Amino acid sequence: MARPMVQHKQAKTKAAQSQAPNTRALGLWAGLHIAAIVLLVVLAVGQARAEAPSNGARLVAETATLGFAAHCFNPRLTGDLAQARLASEGVRVDFYDLRPFSNVAISPANGRAVTAGTDRRCEVAFDGSFAPLAAQAALSGLTEEGILTEAALPDSYTALPGTELLAARQLNPNRVAVVHAGTRPHHDGTETFIFVERLVPSDE
Repeated sequence: MARPMVQHKQAKTKAAQSQAPNTRALGLWAGLHIAAIVLLVVLAVGQARAEAPSNGARLVAETATLGFAAHCFNPRLTGDLAQARLASEGVRVDFYDLRPFSNVAISPANGRAVTAGTDRRCEVAFDGSFAPLAAQAALSGLTEEGILTEAALPDSYTALPGTELLAARQLNPNRVAVVHAGTRPHHDGTETFIFVERLVPSDE
């Protein structure tokens, strides 16, 4: 009578042992599955952070655009003043004024070559993609200075990939200013730019 009981216990033991590897395999599979999900989440968060502008980049963009709106339409701005008021860490300035409106010194070109048919440029540029912010700064500066009359855009200006704003405004009966804002390639990335250029008098 005792022998069948022993055989029954041995059968249960063997069954349990045969199920143990399956249980371990399932546990290992579940662990790997969870690890894979965690890895995907970490990668997604990292990608989102890489694509989103950092707080530092946003601060540079706001500083540059506010400076442009506040100073670039000022007829008394000179090259030295432009550097003092507009240049800061991360903000690049390009300025010239070959025929100042007011009684200030001439400021020769210190960056790119003078655009043909213009005698003044005031530009800020900075890393990152902030085209709408740049366009709003240009429009705010024009509005603040009361430069609201639209003018025909000269043929020498064309919208480029990344252009957010390209417009001409009448400064006086024979002077026109062109504002351009957007993004463009810079080194290994993208930069945002805003500039206003003043055309030579139309009677010339």
